[in-house]
Amino acid sequence: MAMQNKDNVGLRRLVNALGWSMKGLQATFRHEQAFRQEVMLCILLAPLGLWLGDTGVERALLVGPLLIVLIVEMINSAIESVVDRVGTEKHQLSGRAKDQGSAAVLISLILVVMCWVLVLSTRLWTET
Repeated sequence: MAMQNKDNVGLRRLVNALGWSMKGLQATFRHEQAFRQEVMLCILLAPLGLWLGDTGVERALLVGPLLIVLIVEMINSAIESVVDRVGTEKHQLSGRAKDQGSAAVLISLILVVMCWVLVLSTRLWTET
């Protein structure tokens, strides 16, 4: 079992973790155009989702998947960074890892569309 650094416990560990998380967000925003686009989408759609949702569940179904897209995009970016760090030559496994990360982002975007269509169309059908 690895020994924990005595200087990285309790509140100090939480502060350090917050700092590392902020560095990760900043790096992803700076280096990934797709992440910047998805952040802008989230900034536009999250308030709209909060306004359009009638209940807490509807609001969660409209806003939650937007955050999931950001999470998945960050994980995809991390995969791409690690693959690129290992080597720039073409390799089947490297390509597969990047493609799988990209597919995960696509599925998260489909989740956004599905939730918005289902929540809002249900309301339109019941109001007419």
